[in-house]
Amino acid sequence: MIQYALFDTAIGTAGLAWGDAGLVAVHLPEPDVETARRGFLRRFPEAVEATAPAGLRATLAGIQALMRGEKADLSDAPLDLSRTPDFHVRVYEIARGIPPGETVTYGEIALRLGDKMLAREVGQALGKNPWPIVVPCHRVTAAGGKAGGFSARGGVNTKLKLLAIEGAKAAAQADLFAS
Repeated sequence: MIQYALFDTAIGTAGLAWGDAGLVAVHLPEPDVETARRGFLRRFPEAVEATAPAGLRATLAGIQALMRGEKADLSDAPLDLSRTPDFHVRVYEIARGIPPGETVTYGEIALRLGDKMLAREVGQALGKNPWPIVVPCHRVTAAGGKAGGFSARGGVNTKLKLLAIEGAKAAAQADLFAS
């Protein structure tokens, strides 16, 4: 059974969904509770709203801290990887190692995986990331200082907002290009 909890952050209502093996999803902040709730129920129609268990309270607090612009380490958040392809797991492990306020490119992750030609596949894996913020796909950018894509609601603007909250140089550079 999948359960989920919604919680307030500095930029809206976010959420966590979990099962017996750990987190199955993270929902980025939405403007209101009902939009966040509908988002979870679209993905997990049978999910039940509950209080986050003790084992996820540090993850919840870490997401709240990051949304306030504070540093937080979410690398210990327990992910349920049972539905995740092996290649995606490898990409997500690398992405989880990117500290707040820093970015790497899709190509850099591809090189770490052993083949610079995998950059497109890295982007596709990150586009399917069910744990945004915990697996910080927003910290992965395109080459040449470009933001690259972002599959969450709000697209690249959401990505730039998250990077700006973290104080990433990439967000500042993107703002310069937008002017």
